[in-house]
Amino acid sequence: MVFSTVLTSVPNLYLTRKPKDIHIPIRCLSSPSVSISSQSNLTQFDLKAYWAILYAEITQKLEEAIPVKYPDQIYEAMRYSVLAKGAKRAPPVMCVAAYEIFGDNRLAAFPTACALEMVHAASLIHDDLPCMDDAPERRGQPSNHKVFGDDMAILAGDALFPLGFHHIVMHTPPELVPESRLLHVIAEIARTVGSSGMAAGQFLDLKGGNTVDFIQEKKYGAMGECSAVCGGLLAGARDDEIERLRRYGRAVGVLYEVVNDVLLSKLTEKEGTEGQEKKGKGYVSLYGIEKSMEIIEELRSKAKNELDGFEKYGDRVVPLYSFIDYAINRGFNVSDLSQ
Repeated sequence: MVFSTVLTSVPNLYLTRKPKDIHIPIRCLSSPSVSISSQSNLTQFDLKAYWAILYAEITQKLEEAIPVKYPDQIYEAMRYSVLAKGAKRAPPVMCVAAYEIFGDNRLAAFPTACALEMVHAASLIHDDLPCMDDAPERRGQPSNHKVFGDDMAILAGDALFPLGFHHIVMHTPPELVPESRLLHVIAEIARTVGSSGMAAGQFLDLKGGNTVDFIQEKKYGAMGECSAVCGGLLAGARDDEIERLRRYGRAVGVLYEVVNDVLLSKLTEKEGTEGQEKKGKGYVSLYGIEKSMEIIEELRSKAKNELDGFEKYGDRVVPLYSFIDYAINRGFNVSDLSQ
């Protein structure tokens, strides 16, 4: 769910890019605690080009992984959401970036990266259902159930979850990733989507109450956490490194959503429109703009501090640093990469 929230309260508003004339005064990562070399590399790193390359490669592999076959309608519904032009591919890109801190052949991470996108899409299909968030749009197009009906949308989501696990097992090169690592990856994804992860967040989102921090962590932080952790697991990162990735991914996932809340609030205020408050679960609706800005800075600092622990890996960490700035500044529109 991280990085792909569609804010349906303002028509056709997809806050991938920060709207013009709306400023979020959070400093970038060029701070005294980051080395001169790292600052230079971070400034020079082209996240858009990096993301575009991975976007194209992962999308091609997803296209191959979900061919249309009998029963056609289920596969068409699966492809509709997974291959949507508005998909950002944030979970698989983060997975590959985390893998490349420790590993040398990104092909080892692609099957898991694709699985994360399948699982992510499945969760969004189910979240959008009338009995859940009742969202009419997702990823720049009508929600799955609006096109295929509630029944096919449920089946498409049900089919995508196990397909992700199957894809990991059947397509990960055994000469690159030992079986024991794959078991940890599968367990991590299962935990993330289950009753202690995203399902718990959705439950509380439906139930109501001022549990915004827990909901945001489970609904949006969980997928970022899982994506970063899976990349590290595939590459054989140490336990302490995995925990750093876990805290980093969770912070970035929630950071992106809090920034979305602030941008929506500022945009609706500027344009004089009224925004639906997402059942009162947004940070701005609960804490206000000023406190939300403080939370953004705390999350930015938390994510950066976790990456500072990977200093010995040098430039390999730069892509993950750049995700933090992107979550705040939205320097480009990821959806444009599919054009």
